[in-house]
Amino acid sequence: MKVLFSLFLPVALIIPVQAQTSENNRLSLDLYLEMESVSNPRISPDGTEIAYTRGRIDKVNDDRESDLWIMNADGGMNRFLVNGSDPRWSPDGGRIAFTASGEPKGSQIFVMYHNMPGPATQITHLDQAPSNITWSPDGEQIAFSMFVPSKDPWSIDMPEKPEGAKWTESPRIIQSLVYRRDRRGFLEEGFTHLFVVPAEGGTPRQITGGDWNHNGISWSQDGEKIFFSSLRVPHAEYAWRESEIYSVDVDSGEIVQLTNRIGPDGGPVVSPNNLFIAYTGYDFTDDTYIERKLYVMDIDGSNPRELAAGLDRSPNGIVWSEDNFGVYFNANDSGTRNFYFASVDGTVRKVTDGNHMLTVTDVDKEGHAVGVLADPHRTSLLVSFDADQPAIATLLDVNDDILGRLQLGEVEEINYKSTDNYDIQGWVIKPPDFDPAKKYPLILAIHGGPHGMYNVGFNFAWQVHAAKDYVVLYTNPRGSSGYGSPFGNAIKNAYPGKDYDDLMNGVDAVLAQGYVDENNMFVYGCSGGGVLTSWVVGHTTRFAAASANCPVTNWLSFVGTTDGANWYRNFEKLPWEDPSEHLRRSPLMYVGNVETPTMLMTGVNDLRTPISQTEEYYQALKVLKVDTAMLRFNDEFHGTSSNPSNYLRTQLYLHYWFNKYRREPEEGTN
Repeated sequence: MKVLFSLFLPVALIIPVQAQTSENNRLSLDLYLEMESVSNPRISPDGTEIAYTRGRIDKVNDDRESDLWIMNADGGMNRFLVNGSDPRWSPDGGRIAFTASGEPKGSQIFVMYHNMPGPATQITHLDQAPSNITWSPDGEQIAFSMFVPSKDPWSIDMPEKPEGAKWTESPRIIQSLVYRRDRRGFLEEGFTHLFVVPAEGGTPRQITGGDWNHNGISWSQDGEKIFFSSLRVPHAEYAWRESEIYSVDVDSGEIVQLTNRIGPDGGPVVSPNNLFIAYTGYDFTDDTYIERKLYVMDIDGSNPRELAAGLDRSPNGIVWSEDNFGVYFNANDSGTRNFYFASVDGTVRKVTDGNHMLTVTDVDKEGHAVGVLADPHRTSLLVSFDADQPAIATLLDVNDDILGRLQLGEVEEINYKSTDNYDIQGWVIKPPDFDPAKKYPLILAIHGGPHGMYNVGFNFAWQVHAAKDYVVLYTNPRGSSGYGSPFGNAIKNAYPGKDYDDLMNGVDAVLAQGYVDENNMFVYGCSGGGVLTSWVVGHTTRFAAASANCPVTNWLSFVGTTDGANWYRNFEKLPWEDPSEHLRRSPLMYVGNVETPTMLMTGVNDLRTPISQTEEYYQALKVLKVDTAMLRFNDEFHGTSSNPSNYLRTQLYLHYWFNKYRREPEEGTN
């Protein structure tokens, strides 16, 4: 599956905690700073305890922090454990490995003994951050992934610098196809490799080599091999949607390729009996979007076959059942996420079925599952259930002390027909104390991607909009994920455009309900949502104001300046062969139609949708004397909300802009 953008645009304001409740007992922006998160719960091997990561906002340092907590399997004795994240139990349950800040710098691997006094032990002292930490089956080693910089191949003989001279810094030498990434900046020359380190501490040993990246870690049950995905061929960086699954002998370093087809294969997971490997992939296609498929093969790579062939949804978080009869996984479907089971005979069933976003992260040998759940009015619930009798129990709701005492907007699902007879799903959030006899201003929120999926999970920002008496509309137009490959691919060589029709038909569907003030409708989105917002204002004047955030406005200049080369492949021809499609699909080409006051908000460090895209559109709007403003967010890559204070500013500026252009309400309107 290819995801090109992402959009989640939340927000809030620093106010003392004692001032957190409004007189109407509605959600207020300042409460964002008090919200917590739960992630990655893991069950101890004996099934008696759960370790998990608990996140919070550091208001002083404008950052987010995480700690490890632990509880009994029934939710009792919930307690702080240590600063860090991403817990992993040792196979015997006596130790927990995790990552945390350490020496000499950045993230390091730590191991602590469970139920024994004493601090955690830092077992690595790395210059680069480790990831994907995985215990060996015997508990003697920990495998991990890490970036390894390449040695500088350019050696030039510069004259000796005079004493005290201040010469200009040497140039950055770039030779890679992909040389920068959003949220990372310019990339060092180098590749990601696999390592093992003794669990008691010691010297990490690199077990893969060569000029290739290596992803994913799954140990064989005898501890002799590690399975991973890569593409170990010449000029691999030019291969699009290609990867294979390999094994590496942990002692000798011998690497064997197990899959061999045109298309990506990845995410290998070894079965408990060491006979099979489950993985995901698909046959190569140049379609804009395709759901990944689930496969299983013998441990030596032979006899590959597809599981769950009738399920056109992408599996994530694969876990084998202890009896080796099949695999569990999460999958998005029509704005929800649930848990599934696919047997090795090819059948598939839904384990859970609810109007929620459920992410299961662990299943123990007895079939007990733990995960994190969100629904329209709750978020970051730590839950558990029996995979054979899936009655979901909430073990922890870290935000109930905030959300449980407030009146939130009701969320209503809508379904409507669009052009070409497409069925489109969306949702409306109504203000608290909603009165159907009144008319309310409307905010249309547009997701990014474009292959993203709005869902039924709690959204803080939208509930704040509703608390300010806006009706909020969010939909999944064609191109969205979670509805199958044909629906996602329906915008191939036609984005933006057809999805615009789906959005406008959604607005019409809500207007037909009679409670929206047609004179006071507003629209915004970031990334792919910014693309469509800038397209919207170039094709209609029905909105009172808009905010096109982190947009692409000119595909011709975008494809060569974004953080990767794959966007060239989203057009029928390369721009130097025929630029007409790039121009036809660029919002900038329709800027002459814009009358809507349009604000633009973008991070100054954005490498995904570079701020030059915002500048092009802003300058055009100014030349045309359209009301506009360009907000350049400091210390932000893609999006405007990674820092808590910028999250707050994003929503505050959004409300300021919309309030500035509020028109006289219709009679009977709020």
